[in-house]
Formats: sequence, structure tokens, C-alpha cells
Amino acid sequence: MKKAKLSTELITWAIALIPLVYLWIMWEQLPERVPVHFNLQGEANGWASKPWLVGITLFTTVGINLIMLLIPAIDPKRRIEGMGDKYVNLRLILVLFMSALSLFIVHSAASENGLNHNIMLVLIGTLFAALGNYFQAVKPNYFIGIRTPWTLESENVWRKTHRVGGRLWLIGGILMALLPLISDNALRETIFLSIVAVIVVIPVLYSFLEFKREQVAR
Repeated sequence: MKKAKLSTELITWAIALIPLVYLWIMWEQLPERVPVHFNLQGEANGWASKPWLVGITLFTTVGINLIMLLIPAIDPKRRIEGMGDKYVNLRLILVLFMSALSLFIVHSAASENGLNHNIMLVLIGTLFAALGNYFQAVKPNYFIGIRTPWTLESENVWRKTHRVGGRLWLIGGILMALLPLISDNALRETIFLSIVAVIVVIPVLYSFLEFKREQVAR
């Protein structure tokens, strides 16, 4: 078991460092000003000098991994530790996504074609679906998951909300990943925003209603 955890840890750190190695390889091919922020159409609307890209890449990969490592230690109820390997795998998924995103941004900055909006949608959709798949394994805590006043107040409401929210995120993520099949940009953007609204608002409302139902039942 310990060997498996060590292997996963080494893989996670290797994935976190890959974008920095790629950035070093591509450094001379990058323009002096690189895009660091994009709108929903994939068009650059924020620019910075090349050294900023180092900081952004470092934070979104190594930084995120370090934060995820720290969270179990500062969790006052130690619930995240109880997730065991599931939390380790969840951290691996998040680091994998952030590293893929960083690689994509560095590649796009060096490319004359700019950011491929379709690839971004697939990446985001895949992340939502993967996180949704792990929602039911998330124990009540103050750092990750659907943290509303009602889920934090009741472990039963937390469990029910994450079961519903997990399904919504999984389905919503899959639908997001399929959006590149729609050629109309306006329609695609509308559907994307609608999916985000559904998977965010419904779990919050559901947690409130479940909490009120629980209070009445008492």
C-alpha cells in the first residue's frame, strides 16, 4: 500500500513539473508578450511579459499540488485524511488538469494560431466530470466540495447534496466536452453558461431544501 502511495506521489510530482520543463524548452520561441487570460471564445484579453508565464505555470502546477498537500494537515476535523487514497487520486486528477492547462497555454503562446477553444472546452468538461465522479467520496470539510451553510451543518445533507451534485457535475462535464461538436459560437457559449448555472445553482438549492426538510422532520 505504501509503495502504491509513493508511486502515485512521484507520478503526481512528475506531472506537476512537466509544464515547467516544456516552458524551458519553448522559452526562446515565445514572444516577449504572451497571452495569460482568455474569454469564452478563446480570444486573448490579458497579456503579460514572458517571466509572468513562469510564475503562472509554477503556481498552477507545483503551487496547487503543495496547497492540496497542505489541506489535510490544516483540516480541523481531519475528515479529508479519512478519504485516504481517494483524496490522493483526487489531487492527482486536479494536478493532471492544471498541468494539461499549463502545457496548452504555453503551446498556444508560442503558436501563431492562438488558443484552441475546443480543446479548452474538452479539458474543462473532463475536469468537471472527473470531480463529479469523486464527489460522493468527499467527507464533510471546510476546503473542498459543495460547502454551503446547510451541508456544513448536517452530515446527512452533505452526503445527499454531494450525491446529487456529483451526478450533475458528471453529466454536465460530459456535455461540456461535447460542445465542440456545435459549430455556432453563440449557441455553444449559451449552452456552456447554462450548464455551469445548473451544476452550481441546483446543488446549493437542493442543500437548502434538504436542510429545511430535515429540520421539519425533527
